[in-house]
Amino acid sequence: MSSHGQDQQLERLTFFSDAVFAIAITLLVIEIQVPDLKGGDDAAWLEALGHLIPHFLGFVLSFVVVGALWAAHHRVFGMLQKYGPSLVWRNLALLMSVAFMPFSSALMSTHPTERIPEMFYSLNLFIAGLLQWRLFRTALRAPFLHEGVAIADITAMRRRTLALPLMSTLSFALAFWIPGMSNIPLILMPLVVAWFARGGFRRRDVPAPQEG
Repeated sequence: MSSHGQDQQLERLTFFSDAVFAIAITLLVIEIQVPDLKGGDDAAWLEALGHLIPHFLGFVLSFVVVGALWAAHHRVFGMLQKYGPSLVWRNLALLMSVAFMPFSSALMSTHPTERIPEMFYSLNLFIAGLLQWRLFRTALRAPFLHEGVAIADITAMRRRTLALPLMSTLSFALAFWIPGMSNIPLILMPLVVAWFARGGFRRRDVPAPQEG
């Protein structure tokens, strides 16, 4: 296939992925049911909206997670010059986990203090994070990468993919003991992603002593 043909096919793969992310984000809010109060006064409406607060919080949390997955996906695919069958199938596996997220998010939001719904949601995020790590591990190497992509950018992206599997694992474990607090590790995701991008647990290089 010519270079132009590869570019077109890669664009189609990217556009399809963007569409799946966009639909998943849209479905997050569709899962929030509008209160049906006929003739209710202001107090009744405020009470009904108050019952939806867990759904609003779940929407925001899942929106941020899906948005972060899309942002990383967008950045990595911008580094690519070609693709192969392995990349297509690993990308589809990631998109499957993302498309499933509106259901797990709605389940968690409907039962925010119950163990199984919270663990189920965390498991969905763990699988998505693991599939993202696997996809990027394949994509961020020859022959898929553009020439001239900085090694530092590749390393940072690989490190960032460790954040979601780690924090969703913590969330899963916390859901077993304190279900109502299990989303706290996920709320801290932006900070953990930035920390991993800077090196995380990587040992800092110590300069060699000068000869005197």
